[in-house]
Amino acid sequence: MSADARWSDLAPRVASGVAMAAVGLGAIWAGGVVFAALAVALGGLMTWEAARLYASAAPVRAGLSGAAALALALWLPGIFVLPLVAAAVLVNAETVPRARGPFAALALAALLAPWVIFDLRAGEAGLTWVLWLALVVIVSDVAGYFAGKALGGPKFWPRISPKKTWSGTAAGWLGAAAVGAVFAGPTGAGVVLIPVSVLVGMAGQMGDVAESAVKRMQGVKDSSNLIPGHGGVLDRFDAMLGAALALGLMRAAGLV
Repeated sequence: MSADARWSDLAPRVASGVAMAAVGLGAIWAGGVVFAALAVALGGLMTWEAARLYASAAPVRAGLSGAAALALALWLPGIFVLPLVAAAVLVNAETVPRARGPFAALALAALLAPWVIFDLRAGEAGLTWVLWLALVVIVSDVAGYFAGKALGGPKFWPRISPKKTWSGTAAGWLGAAAVGAVFAGPTGAGVVLIPVSVLVGMAGQMGDVAESAVKRMQGVKDSSNLIPGHGGVLDRFDAMLGAALALGLMRAAGLV
């Protein structure tokens, strides 16, 4: 493969990334209703994409009902969140002809992850924590992308994600650790945030691999074509799903 071919997707990928970063950072900074609106929109779009991936008879309904359930969940006590979004997912699973369990798992992740991030933003030092989480995922992804392109080497999981290499995966861990070191002071978490960042970064990578497995099983390249250079919303935020869900479990267990 020539150098030009290897880097041919860089321009649209960077342009879309800059636009998404601007919108995301603005919403994170604003918090409140603005951030809630972004979370609901992303949750609804990812649920719509999940429904399309699994050939739902009503993908638009799935996206809208998922967004509505998430919108309610953002303002309800935490004890109601899982039953509410699970109910929406199970209703929509009835429109999927097969593999309803995998669809339900993906759709549930697509709705719970935005709730975890919104809840994180609403807490103490929420802005700092959400910036940390976003940068763990972004830096891990960027470090892995460039290291994998430049260094190559053995594939991480060729049957599922043939483009990923061990060099890129390890670079992602190092990038996540660096972000943890930078935010150890501002978050007040101390040096424990460094290994936590690596674990969250690993979970993000597994989210990426899991979505790749879903697409491979469904015989598609992208979850949709909404984002130039990135494919769909799930294609761009698959790592964030894994990272946010892992962080949510750590918070529920009192580890963070």
